[in-house]
Amino acid sequence: MAAGALWGLVAALETHRGRDRAVRALSYGCQLAGAALPGPAGLPGALLAASAQLSSCRTALRLFDDLAMLRHSCSYGLGPEGEDALVRGLSVLCNVANQLYYPCEHLAWAADVGIVRAGSRRWWARSTALWGCALLLGILRTSPPQQQQKLRAQVKAEVLSILMDTADLSNAIHWLPPGFLWAGKFPPWLVGLLGTISSLIGIYQASRGANSEAV
Repeated sequence: MAAGALWGLVAALETHRGRDRAVRALSYGCQLAGAALPGPAGLPGALLAASAQLSSCRTALRLFDDLAMLRHSCSYGLGPEGEDALVRGLSVLCNVANQLYYPCEHLAWAADVGIVRAGSRRWWARSTALWGCALLLGILRTSPPQQQQKLRAQVKAEVLSILMDTADLSNAIHWLPPGFLWAGKFPPWLVGLLGTISSLIGIYQASRGANSEAV
């Protein structure tokens, strides 16, 4: 069983999405540990620096995610006919927000590295706002109660998804310009904790999905 888990981990790390989940969890874990340890220098500072590097790595890798998102949006379209109309509408809006998120983040990244002349702060704020909107729409589009009562597994999956999106949404609001709700008010350790929780839930859901496909 240990060998199977190891090979499953190796297989996941060989995929773009699996590697992104691992880097995300490591980045937030480093931020949580670095912020929780006493003192700004030494190991705490090194962990925070590592967290920033890993976050930058994920930003660069997302430069290639536009087409994958576009394929997903086109394949979903306006949603399947048998699905609840409200869920379909929220899903379409969520896809639009996610699709617009990528070019905004790319422009912010390009402005930071000096490829384009633009105020990167505005584009970072826009990309974060779009991410937050997508997360909120994802929370709102949960399945109708009558379907949840039929499938306990679906209830568990929906609860975990809501927890994951809520943790990410909390961080997204924190990264918005000050003055909006709790923007800029989270201590680094709380950002790391929320991100770690969200990342671990994502990894768990991915592993459960892989196991169900294998069965």
